[in-house]
Amino acid sequence: MASARQSDSTRQRKAARPVRRQQLIESTIAVLARKGYAAVTVADVAKEAGLSAGIVIFHFNSKEELLGAVLEALAAEYRNHWEASMKAAGPSAAARLQAMLLSDFDTEIYTREKLAAWVAFWGEIQGRPFYDQICAGFDAERQAATEALCSQIIAEGHYGLDPQLIMRGLESLGDGLWISLGGGGYKGQVSGTQAKQVMAAALAAFFPKHYVRPA
Repeated sequence: MASARQSDSTRQRKAARPVRRQQLIESTIAVLARKGYAAVTVADVAKEAGLSAGIVIFHFNSKEELLGAVLEALAAEYRNHWEASMKAAGPSAAARLQAMLLSDFDTEIYTREKLAAWVAFWGEIQGRPFYDQICAGFDAERQAATEALCSQIIAEGHYGLDPQLIMRGLESLGDGLWISLGGGGYKGQVSGTQAKQVMAAALAAFFPKHYVRPA
């Protein structure tokens, strides 16, 4: 009986570990959004999570490891979201490309806190190549998927375009719109609905046989 209780307790601890790590990741995102990258401390994260600093270090050996885990979690969430959106759109390359690109502006992906965290990491990539390494694989998957869909649409419509250049243009537009979404009220800021309209207009400009320009 005692052995069974110990086994149950061990399983509960193992199950709780990923839950606690996710709690700390979410708390770090909140602190990043509020204070910025340079001001984040383990104590801040612990306070946000309602835990001790020792618990943070137990799950992540250092602040640097915690921040790396946060970036990886953001990148994985982003990848999983666009992949699911693309697959749900069906077999049409045009529908899949549109679903993938417009999903970037779904509210679960571009909350103000997550945008602020992304911007904080983007500002640190030059001085911390480790962050660039975390994102490299995710970026390569996204670019390959976008280029493959562009290639298929170009072949279908006989557009005579370079799929890699179109991919670069669409991905760069998406990045710029993300920054505009988090603009904090400056005159260039756009809403999620407007961002989707801009992306839809770009698709119609590149591939007029496949997309209708939004009103």
